[in-house]
Amino acid sequence: MKKIVFMGTPEFAVPILESLIKQYDVVGVVTQPDRPVGRKRILTPSPVKVAAEHAHIPVLQPERIGKDTEVIQTLKNLAPDVMITAAFGQFLSEDILDIAPVLNVHASLLPKYRGGAPVHEAIIQGEKETGVTIMKTVKQMDAGPILSQAISPITKSDDVGTMFDKLSQLGRDLLIDTLPDYFDGKITPTEQVEEEATFSPNITKEKERIDWNQTATSIDCQVRGMRPWPVAHTMFQGQRWKLWQVTPLEEHTTQKPGTLIECGKQVLKVACGEGTVLAIDVLQPAGKGKQTIQNFMNGAGQHLKEGVTFDE
Repeated sequence: MKKIVFMGTPEFAVPILESLIKQYDVVGVVTQPDRPVGRKRILTPSPVKVAAEHAHIPVLQPERIGKDTEVIQTLKNLAPDVMITAAFGQFLSEDILDIAPVLNVHASLLPKYRGGAPVHEAIIQGEKETGVTIMKTVKQMDAGPILSQAISPITKSDDVGTMFDKLSQLGRDLLIDTLPDYFDGKITPTEQVEEEATFSPNITKEKERIDWNQTATSIDCQVRGMRPWPVAHTMFQGQRWKLWQVTPLEEHTTQKPGTLIECGKQVLKVACGEGTVLAIDVLQPAGKGKQTIQNFMNGAGQHLKEGVTFDE
């Protein structure tokens, strides 16, 4: 039976690991160190660590795998036939890549959306589809030759959470289908076309903030592309409002983008770029919980008046 070392961290990687455990000899798992979580900053293991320990598989948690000589030596001693990564979250040094071939389960249709936030970026950019790529890892980020790909549509109701679930299952199935032919030498990897590469860097605080000069459709994509994390936001009278759900409307306005154009008991409409209009459906005012627009407008939102604008 082929020996595999698995590297991954979030929930996305768990179904992939669990499927590998059923069919191969997973001799070790590498994941990120335990991190503080929540307001109480409780030290919490990654989902991959929990799954690995449940299966009684040794776990390594280097802060920086490329600099940890002890971890590198341990991986050499494990002598895997292949190492597989899925949302691991660290770069692999040449010392790691020299141990065994490394295959990556990447949540995009490479060469589109290389980088750390491919699912977020695909939704933000309004893509109609994305997918999963099984590729051979090289030193340049997500630039290695492709072994296989599978496509998944992005619907208007999808967000990062739903797409992570879909792509995790798709990646699991694609990897399990790909590995037998890979081990038998039946796959000829396809080099990526470098000129077609696009990138999806990790989400910054600046990118979370809504620019009301965008169209209503683009803002809807941004909101869904950051839900359930990190959540898009806007500023109102110096306070941060998180926007959880919005709807582009078939309406037009001449009001300045960011202006409240209708404030009712069950509705809050905002002017956006190119004369488009957006309805806010679910929001979270500063210091408050997530709530529907009906509850908000019948409570704290009663003071809102048409013509007021969000902070620029």
